[in-house]
Amino acid sequence: MLHRLWPWFLVLAIPATASVQSASPRLSQMVLSEREHKLWRTPIRASEFSDVRRASARTRCEDTQPPEALTTPNPLMVPAAAGIKVKVSFIIGADGRVHSPLILQSAGPVGDRNVLQTVRAWRYRPATCNGVPTEAEGKIEFFRR
Repeated sequence: MLHRLWPWFLVLAIPATASVQSASPRLSQMVLSEREHKLWRTPIRASEFSDVRRASARTRCEDTQPPEALTTPNPLMVPAAAGIKVKVSFIIGADGRVHSPLILQSAGPVGDRNVLQTVRAWRYRPATCNGVPTEAEGKIEFFRR
């Protein structure tokens, strides 16, 4: 029975090994580098900040300073997101961390997840009211050309 099966084994094994050897490593490297270039293109962003009003706050700010970005890397946008805008609203706490990021305009589940993960990792020098750190609301828009 074994002498009947060995030709089938050769027929099945030879095409599998031939297809593995025929792929050019240079070609796959070139395709990979092109894909990485498209993936890592810097998105354009515009941001705006405003004070977070509290009902119990009775002090008035004569000297206000907006938050200052310390670490704000760009999110990894999916290649299919060309021409799509993503708007995010978030609060910059008195500790300089981003709290409660909220997607206002979506780019799909994968794009939103990447943007939210990146925005949560951002760090700011907090906004100040009369020299005291305070919360501020930030809105940012990412888009690709």
